[in-house]
Amino acid sequence: MEKMLFTVRETAEMLSVSRNRVYELIYAEQLASIKIGRSRRVSRASILRFVESATPAT
Repeated sequence: MEKMLFTVRETAEMLSVSRNRVYELIYAEQLASIKIGRSRRVSRASILRFVESATPAT
């Protein structure tokens, strides 16, 4: 089974940005996340949507 949720650190690595930038994207509602206890997780679908919206159409 594929991993569905990623930590902020894993998300930052996938997007090649800092952890702070991931939090900025979350709080700006450009990247959807969920909170599990005290941890924040980002879904694979949310990451893909963000990348698709940031990619210029050709």
